[in-house]
Amino acid sequence: MSPLKTFVFPFIIRSSSIFVMALNSRVLALSILLLVLSSQRKHVASQNSPNFACDLDQNPILKNYAFCDSSLNVKTRANDLVKRLTLEEKIGYLVNNASSIDRLGIAEYNWWSEALHGLSNTGRGTKFSNLVPGATSFPQVILTAASFNKTLFKTIGKAVSTEARAMYNVGLAGLTFWSPNVNIFRDPRWGRGQETPGEDPTLTSKYAVAYVRGLQERDDGDKNRLKVGACCKHYTAYDMDNWKGNDRYHFDAEVTQQDMEDTFQPPFKSCVLDGNVASVMCSYNKVNGKPTCGDPNLLKGIIRGQWNLNGYISSDCDSLDVMLNSHHSAKTAEEVAADALNSGLDLNCGDSLRLHTLNAIKAGLVNESVVDRAVSNNIEMLMRLGFFDGNPTKQIYWTLGPKDVCTPANQELAREAARQGIVLLKNKLGSLPLVPKTIKSLAVIGPNANATRAMLGGNYAGCNNVECDIVQLDEAKKVAATADAVVLVMGSNSSIEDETIDRINITLPGQQSALISEVASASKGPVILVLMSGGGMDIRAAKKNSKITSILWVGFPGEAGGAALADIVFGRFNPSGRLPMTWYPQSFAEKVSMTNMNMRPDLATGHPAYTYRFYKGETVYPFGFGLSYSSHASTVMIKPKEEWIKQEHGNLVP
Repeated sequence: MSPLKTFVFPFIIRSSSIFVMALNSRVLALSILLLVLSSQRKHVASQNSPNFACDLDQNPILKNYAFCDSSLNVKTRANDLVKRLTLEEKIGYLVNNASSIDRLGIAEYNWWSEALHGLSNTGRGTKFSNLVPGATSFPQVILTAASFNKTLFKTIGKAVSTEARAMYNVGLAGLTFWSPNVNIFRDPRWGRGQETPGEDPTLTSKYAVAYVRGLQERDDGDKNRLKVGACCKHYTAYDMDNWKGNDRYHFDAEVTQQDMEDTFQPPFKSCVLDGNVASVMCSYNKVNGKPTCGDPNLLKGIIRGQWNLNGYISSDCDSLDVMLNSHHSAKTAEEVAADALNSGLDLNCGDSLRLHTLNAIKAGLVNESVVDRAVSNNIEMLMRLGFFDGNPTKQIYWTLGPKDVCTPANQELAREAARQGIVLLKNKLGSLPLVPKTIKSLAVIGPNANATRAMLGGNYAGCNNVECDIVQLDEAKKVAATADAVVLVMGSNSSIEDETIDRINITLPGQQSALISEVASASKGPVILVLMSGGGMDIRAAKKNSKITSILWVGFPGEAGGAALADIVFGRFNPSGRLPMTWYPQSFAEKVSMTNMNMRPDLATGHPAYTYRFYKGETVYPFGFGLSYSSHASTVMIKPKEEWIKQEHGNLVP
């Protein structure tokens, strides 16, 4: 990959939040869209230290304990440790904020870190500081998946885990990361669909395995140890957050056995069997009447029994509290704790098991041997990660530090990932790629024209906000009429689709459609519509509008999304992304209830089915659709005449 280049325009004029950029023939980027986190890091004299156990240098007596002997297998070591723990100490190891056990030289440990598309401080186990102020933000998963490139998936995972180890070494991160999200993007309105690899179980499974292996596999090839621990979530049939009064905390997903087997379960099965994932996280919802975190068939029967998970099963955060207060699956907190442990749960994100396990044991609801099983699974995982191997300075990866976070190579990888994922949906002859020497001025207009935060998956021009309830239409048209080309950057952001926020409509928000139409009609040159979103949008009007010469979908493209878009717009990269989800018309959202989990059509109710595998109705763009700048020819045998005809495909480079 070529080194990252930053381009500067001769001048930038800001006119009522509408950006006009003058170009010359040497400028090959849309710098107004360029966001690159600096690789320069300030070093401080004193660094934080990572938490760990078995510091034999400071506490030589620990040499006599088998759990500190790294030459033994992890089961032997874990059994030795569990036998030494009091019941209260065991219970302290059932929650994400695991307590320290000072008498045995075991530091506290927080299991909750996140690495969906780069390290995040969302979890309690990771934080940024002046030592490491930020990490590389790769494209949101839905865009990376659009590359259909397993090698890219794994490469990103490897880069993320290297940054994770670097931050662990200076006390800023843990070793367990609750990523990836491998739920199926069933319904286009789901706000978290952007976190997933899309609607196809095969693509999602391939992504899951590659990303997990990138995170977990060590450079020394030791298959018994892990670089970091990944977690496939949210198990299972979880794909609705908050839609028309239905929320994830109360929802009971009624799923047929057929849909479970061929749609919702395959990614998790692949995670365990092919990815050897360290953890599976159960979800908030019920499935067929039972909370997933209290279902012995789903946890103990399938994950642990059929798939033979070599790791731990975690709850989503506060899932046990949800079981009690939202699902009312039991009468007391002690009964919920017992149900979860007896079902196969090992770790509780939250405090329910810390607070209520002891009384559950005293009441005879759960045996201490069940707690021993859970604690052993958790401890074995930390042993595979090196937490119980003493001072990390003597271990692999210790040379990593702040210099290895957000490196130029990782920044370029973020740019490359965005380039490979961006999808060209429409392109008239003479539109893209733009030829710099013929473009003296370029107008970039729209609510996401300078949306640096939105690009990260998570500033506006032409509109006051992404809803476009106040449109600067006259000025936008005036600017468009004078520019040689116009880029309209539209779509959504985290106020429209995100965790806890599902969409009602799948049209462009607010007055965006009007802005697009009016600006296009006033423009004298090519009009390139750029859509930033997680899910698909009904843009049939723009698709049919002859004045809109090109359409690009860029997902939420990460820190280097602007540079990647510029590479494509100016022909430095030939777009190759393909949609990982179906784009439905608005009528689909008006007709289909998001609570209907049936993947297949139902003639009796008129349910039209979901995803390209079963839905046969009208689409705006189908799954797998994507154009390129290349042209190619293929020959097709026409029977019975057996005549060869030549068919032209693709788009010609102007």
